[in-house]
Amino acid sequence: MKGLFALIAMMIALPVAAQQSVPPAPYAYRQLEDPVLEAEAQELMETLRCLKCQSQSIADSDAAMAGDMRHQVRIRIASGESPEEVRSWLVERYGDYVSYEPVLSTRTWPLFAVPVILVLVAGMLFWRRFRRRG
Repeated sequence: MKGLFALIAMMIALPVAAQQSVPPAPYAYRQLEDPVLEAEAQELMETLRCLKCQSQSIADSDAAMAGDMRHQVRIRIASGESPEEVRSWLVERYGDYVSYEPVLSTRTWPLFAVPVILVLVAGMLFWRRFRRRG
């Protein structure tokens, strides 16, 4: 019975171990040959969040997922997509959280509206309070 459990545990652990030994994507650490395209890709990568690290951009992160995202950015820029098209594709794939520059949409409008509303309410409260004293 112990041998069966050991076999099952090994079958489960083997795919996980294989994933760790996968080499990085070709453009994860290699720049594009065209310096203009590389500059566009680099600028975009600095505005995209690493989903594993969460506090670093994919340009700064050494996580494997960030490397795969850098590869995708460079491949898509090299194939002629604009940085905004690449950003849209990544947001569609990973969600709004991937971008450090949120776009105003039906899902993100509260991020923009709530601070304005809070400032207006605070201004109105201050105005009412100081108007009574004068």
